[in-house]
Amino acid sequence: MRFLPRLFALLLSFTAVTLAAADAAPRTWGDWPRWGAQGDGTYLNPVLPGDYSDLDCIRVGSDYYAISSTFQFSPGIVILHSRDLVDWTIAGHAVPDLTQIGPELNWDRMNRYGKGVWAGAIRYHDGKFWIYFGTPDEGYFMTTAKDVAGPWAPLHPVLKEAGWDDCCPFWDDDGQGYLVGSNFRDGYKIHLWKLTADGRDLVRESDRVIYQSKGSEANKLYHINDSYYHFFSEVQPEGRVIMMERAKSIAGPYAEKKQLKHADREAMEPNQGGFVEGPDGKWYFFTHHGRGAWEGRAASLLPVTWLDGWPIVGEVGDDGMGRMVWSGKMPATGLPVITPQASDEFAAPNLPPQWEWNYQPRADRWSLGERPGFLRLHAFQPLRPGEVMAAGNTLTQRTMRTKDNVVTVLLDLVGMADGQVAGLCHFAKDHSTLGVRQQGAVRALEFTRNDQAAPGPVITSGRIWLRSEWGLDGLSHYSYSTDGKNFTPFGEPYQLTWGNYRGDRIGIYSFNDKADAGYVDVDWFHYIYAGPAGQ
Repeated sequence: MRFLPRLFALLLSFTAVTLAAADAAPRTWGDWPRWGAQGDGTYLNPVLPGDYSDLDCIRVGSDYYAISSTFQFSPGIVILHSRDLVDWTIAGHAVPDLTQIGPELNWDRMNRYGKGVWAGAIRYHDGKFWIYFGTPDEGYFMTTAKDVAGPWAPLHPVLKEAGWDDCCPFWDDDGQGYLVGSNFRDGYKIHLWKLTADGRDLVRESDRVIYQSKGSEANKLYHINDSYYHFFSEVQPEGRVIMMERAKSIAGPYAEKKQLKHADREAMEPNQGGFVEGPDGKWYFFTHHGRGAWEGRAASLLPVTWLDGWPIVGEVGDDGMGRMVWSGKMPATGLPVITPQASDEFAAPNLPPQWEWNYQPRADRWSLGERPGFLRLHAFQPLRPGEVMAAGNTLTQRTMRTKDNVVTVLLDLVGMADGQVAGLCHFAKDHSTLGVRQQGAVRALEFTRNDQAAPGPVITSGRIWLRSEWGLDGLSHYSYSTDGKNFTPFGEPYQLTWGNYRGDRIGIYSFNDKADAGYVDVDWFHYIYAGPAGQ
């Protein structure tokens, strides 16, 4: 009977794990004081509590790579790297210059909020990484690189037409390439084309429609065992759901169709992502949550169970469809817990990859070399006076939805000129700033909310520390210091927002309504956010 205590212990252990997993599930969206890798062989969703939208994911050897859409931010197409599908770092970007797409994404037009670089797909073929993506106004583009760190080849237009989104390449066993994509201006018809031998262009006469439904997009193509799978999402009464159709030939007919998962509205509809197989043969779905809150479209990792030849996503129900799960076992163990980069001392010759400019920056108005160890932002006139959203060369990164977030930036103000403003900002649908405005020889603190200014005290020191703090509620509190030790609150609490398909961004801005004059030197930018285990 010695097995009874052992059985009892196992039952207690199982119960504890079950209760811990249940306790880890958010009772409301955003209520996740812990997230990602927990250091005990388990993880909690989301694995990235920030704006990583329109994901795709692949494995090459023991490394995983994912890409995310970047809209009007430059450089475009952010690339992520992981060894376990849970701990991610930012590896770089595939599009260094957005003017390769079109002039509306440049600092002198800034006319693509909510547009620009939409969903794409990454694949590894013929010894190279291939990325294809779409913009709703300019069409489909592609680029290649032997290393995800670059250099990436100049963008090549694959289809120069408006109205297309969510494309994905695929190479069959015979080497023939294909591209699948949705025409959202024509009832969301999903088209399949052959690619030319170099993968750079479509064979237009090969075009065929393989599916159409309400909102059908998020396309991916896979060849698994003896079947070809077309993954997509569509809108049904319960919300946006993930779907798959399969055939024995890449060209179809795709006679079999299956819903892989329920919409899970309470979990913000996980839908767009990539299927990936681990070295141990287990499958996963790395996905964004499709309905954005102020943090944007966060990322989660869901297990995949193969059932009757279909990859069911999440916990399999009696109806053969999956539902959201909030915890799981790590796909790999023994690796350190790591998180995306955030802070910067501006000591390197190039900006690290967590940074993205709001639109393609004006290259001659910023520098890391004019004063080594500092980022120098030269002020110039915005497209519309007094509007930070119309000001070029705002440097940004994603905000995270964790229980504690503190961003502090140290500015050297001695180079400021009359008419110049500079400081720290948040923006998405709405925007706010805490900065310094110079009028004549006088510098004064200023808080703005949607460009409505509230003036503050005169600043007589040559340096100022600006800070924003927020928690899981996304309510930002600004403060400032003239000695780096004692911080004084200033401005109203500001609720971070969602807008233009994007979550909130934290940024450093500087512009001058009167002339192209003045500069501010950024000594450092520190972003400390609560780690996966809540510390």
